[in-house]
Amino acid sequence: MSDELQPAEQPPATEQPQAAERQAAAVENAPASDPRTHRFECRSCGYVYDPDEGVKKVGIKAGTAFEDLDPAGFRCPVCRSRKPAFRDIGPRAKASGFEENLKFGIGVNRMTPGQKNVLIFGGLALAFAFFLSLYSLR
Repeated sequence: MSDELQPAEQPPATEQPQAAERQAAAVENAPASDPRTHRFECRSCGYVYDPDEGVKKVGIKAGTAFEDLDPAGFRCPVCRSRKPAFRDIGPRAKASGFEENLKFGIGVNRMTPGQKNVLIFGGLALAFAFFLSLYSLR
């Protein structure tokens, strides 16, 4: 009966520090990005403020970092939300999606949104061209 009440075997304690070391090494090897070049997205309407573009509509010049904008005066050009309604979405070249999902797929998960658009709409254009080429079979 004492055999039945034994606790389940626990993994060796050395596995947990190794996982923490691997995670720390991944963070150290990740390229550092300048927070002044990060894009910010309005949580209300989805508008993305890109410091490389600025906002011509309200007179914000290209190259103006989000943190340099006046917190009292800046509003979303689409929905008029204030600056705290924006969240940091990272640099333009950052792959879209959750970090833990980037290792899955056939490389598509590491693509930027622009690259995914080219892949999707390029594929649709190619399929349409093949469809039209069927008319030449007569």
